[in-house]
Amino acid sequence: MRKSRFSEEQIIAILKESEAGVETGELCRRHGITRTCFYRWKSKFGGMDGSDAKRLRTLEEENRQLKHIVAEQAVDIRALKAVLAKKW
Repeated sequence: MRKSRFSEEQIIAILKESEAGVETGELCRRHGITRTCFYRWKSKFGGMDGSDAKRLRTLEEENRQLKHIVAEQAVDIRALKAVLAKKW
């Protein structure tokens, strides 16, 4: 997945500007983002602080690692079942 050119802290600052009353169209023009991107950020980061975003990032990384481990175990299980299914 492509890395965003904005950090989580910058995204939260942009969302705080929106909450302060800045028009969405003006905000998007000023920061060079699309409305779709803005609303996606708002659904993901709306109401968060900087520390919450860091916690979310660490949880997402941990979840990615756990999914990787589960996938490796699933491959191992399939290989063992294939070996056991053979008739000697």
